[in-house]
Amino acid sequence: MKPHEDRTSRAPQAPRSAPGGTPARLIAALAVGAVLLTGCGSGGEYRTVDRGANGTDSRPAPAASFPGGGGQEGESDGRSVTKPPADYLSTFALDVDTASYGYARRTLADGSLPDPGNVRPEEFVNSFRQDYPEPDGDGFSVTVDGARTTDPSWSLVRVGLATRSAGGGTDGADRRPPAALTFVVDVSGSMAEPGRLDLVRTSMNLMTDRLREDDSVAVVTFSGSAQTRLPMTRVEGHRDQIHRVVDGLRTADSTNVEAGVTRGYDVAVKGLRPGATNRVVLLSDALANSGATSADTILKRVADARTAHGITLFGVGVGSEYNDAFMERLADRGDGHTTYVSDIEGARKVFCDDLPAQVQLRARDAKAQVSFDPATVERFRLIGYDNRRVDDDAFRDDTVDGGEVGSGHTVTALYAVKLRPGAAGHVATATVRWLDPRTRAPHEESGRVEAAALAGDLWTEAPPRLQVTAVAAYFASALRERGGGWERVPGAVSLSSLAGHAERLAGRTEDPAVRQLSQAVRQAGRLTG
Repeated sequence: MKPHEDRTSRAPQAPRSAPGGTPARLIAALAVGAVLLTGCGSGGEYRTVDRGANGTDSRPAPAASFPGGGGQEGESDGRSVTKPPADYLSTFALDVDTASYGYARRTLADGSLPDPGNVRPEEFVNSFRQDYPEPDGDGFSVTVDGARTTDPSWSLVRVGLATRSAGGGTDGADRRPPAALTFVVDVSGSMAEPGRLDLVRTSMNLMTDRLREDDSVAVVTFSGSAQTRLPMTRVEGHRDQIHRVVDGLRTADSTNVEAGVTRGYDVAVKGLRPGATNRVVLLSDALANSGATSADTILKRVADARTAHGITLFGVGVGSEYNDAFMERLADRGDGHTTYVSDIEGARKVFCDDLPAQVQLRARDAKAQVSFDPATVERFRLIGYDNRRVDDDAFRDDTVDGGEVGSGHTVTALYAVKLRPGAAGHVATATVRWLDPRTRAPHEESGRVEAAALAGDLWTEAPPRLQVTAVAAYFASALRERGGGWERVPGAVSLSSLAGHAERLAGRTEDPAVRQLSQAVRQAGRLTG
């Protein structure tokens, strides 16, 4: 255990982490490349450093030297430098999933509290639009800012990463590759409930209308067994045929997810298109009751397709009864993402906005490492990402899985940070490492934050989007506390206060999603008394 990091909420190490072994040396380095220093909102700042390709060195991310911070001495190019102690590093794979928040909101609207075990704070946080600057090319911009909470000894530090939107190139020529999408549709009996298969049909028809002529679609259905309804078919000249297949989907009997996923990957491999984005899209309530019902077992069946052909899995959950944990595990092990839809508005966002964006990958195996300065930081805690933690020594080990991130995505990680009394100067440096989706060459970008940037009050001086992030994180924390084994995030306020903040922020941002957040918080407040 790292003594300076609050690990109260940490889940067992996920399989994404590298196996144990002798830790690599932690060596600080001088900043390399051009450095851009700019303000971030009201009191935040970030620095972006383009380090270029860095090979497969497995050392943790370089950071500023830490005089007086208890770091150990090391040698670099014959010079003595201090290095951050291992307990001041935090490393995790990037995650753009949002299903946990979507399903929690549906559950609350139905008059029940979500299962605390299915509340993943990072998915609450990443469900809301951010205003991070986009990078000029592929890869990420890095923004680090923060504010002081109602507990004056604690601050929230936000690490924000953003990729460039499709068509956002400086030359205007950024065009996504064609997509080869294999839809694996659950047509079991449980999908007959309103808001399940009917919503799936509507969603797929929306997506079909948005696909380009050079895209391709296959459709596989499963209940007790799996059936190929449409082999990989070019959209050009066949759009009506795709619609007819979708409109003809009807429910049957049991739920054999294993049969569906296995057949889906078989179809995807058979219809593999070189140069295209090949993806399996699973639409289900994930209530597996026949065949293999373990996510790990199912994914073992298609391991070769994932590793040899790079076919990723996008899970779309539906239904009032939904096995969120199963779908999340399935997508996580399938190098993909999950989301949840409960209405036509959500379906439109997922199939008209999110999925097309994910067709164009900006980064593969993306990981982040935050290095805290022991001279200024007494204690820190990463909020969420429990099953995305990565061994610090594996940060630059490119054989260790990270997250796949598409165009126009933002990823946010929120830390609770307790500064030392009178702290001044450098607080933390955040570095993101990823592989180019075409060449698999590694790249990095970094940003940093100073103590002065954390002095502003969270609820009165911080940028609106940082406040929205805080509301989402505190809301998730309140829902998880009911399950025990989860310590309240420092600076937490009541659910009624959170709802008030969300309502105020909905007006400032003019964002309907923030208005929905306020409603969900109020519903939770009524249910908890």
